[in-house]
Amino acid sequence: MSANYWESTQRQHWLFTKDQLASMRQKLDDDNAEWVRSYPLPEQRHLAIFFNQQLLRLGKRLSVRQQALATAQVYLKRFYCRVQIRSSNPYLVLTTALYLACKMEEAPQHIRLVVTEARQLWQDFIGLDTSKIGECEFYLISEMSSQLIVHQPYRTLTALRPELSMTEEDYQMAKSVINDHYMTDLPLLHPPHIIALVGILLALVLRPIAPQSGGQGSTMSSSAAAGLAAAQAALHAAHMGGSGSGATGSLAGSGDGKDRPQTETRVHRVQMFVSWLSDSNVDVTAMVDATQEIISYYACYEAEYNDKNTKDQIHRFVKARHLDK
Repeated sequence: MSANYWESTQRQHWLFTKDQLASMRQKLDDDNAEWVRSYPLPEQRHLAIFFNQQLLRLGKRLSVRQQALATAQVYLKRFYCRVQIRSSNPYLVLTTALYLACKMEEAPQHIRLVVTEARQLWQDFIGLDTSKIGECEFYLISEMSSQLIVHQPYRTLTALRPELSMTEEDYQMAKSVINDHYMTDLPLLHPPHIIALVGILLALVLRPIAPQSGGQGSTMSSSAAAGLAAAQAALHAAHMGGSGSGATGSLAGSGDGKDRPQTETRVHRVQMFVSWLSDSNVDVTAMVDATQEIISYYACYEAEYNDKNTKDQIHRFVKARHLDK
């Protein structure tokens, strides 16, 4: 096990550029062109949202800790980088990914309990035979080249909390942003510390709202565009070594007289964070890209994602290809 992310297999083998990721997925489609024609699927972003929501449902039934859930989500993304989705039963794969992640995060679940709870959710797609989970586990491990250690952003967030004087509200909202980033390709595109810093930034510039029904606790509203502008201004200021006046100006202008004390507090915290970024060696360009990706996910979830359509298209190829047997 590598306790150092910089020497880990995650950094060496499981970080890609967007072009590399798109090329890998395109090759899988080209190699299985007949399946792709016969069983059209929603765009990758919609599939990621659906799969992660299903993982959360199973994790809740098993009372799985967030760390193990996050690892399972990364396993699922890694697996489908190398395996064409239409060749597998996604419900079996995500059940197995969670079972394996729990073992790796030293919170093992009994295989019979995992199968029982999975059948409660997806009776038409998960059988009683526990050996199927065992077989799929070896398949996952093989496709991931036995590289199972996953470094998560939560550790960085916890370490920076006292240094950045984060309030409990800031901390919880940053965690929510980190949770939500598993709905995107970001775990395969950027190091965990970048994701943690983006979570902190968005917690400072965006106000929390109630979680969306059925989602992973989406934390953004229709004000996302204004928040993105403020976040980009803060990152630009950090890159230029400034004070973040552009971002804080956006925040200050958004509050009325009654909210002014709270707004001024937020402005001060953003300024502190920008100053901290300016003094660090953090890749601000990567933060800009990750920020845009997360904001884009929130917009997609609110305006485009159709759970029923996604589920129906997945069920169609699983049933048609008898992958549920």
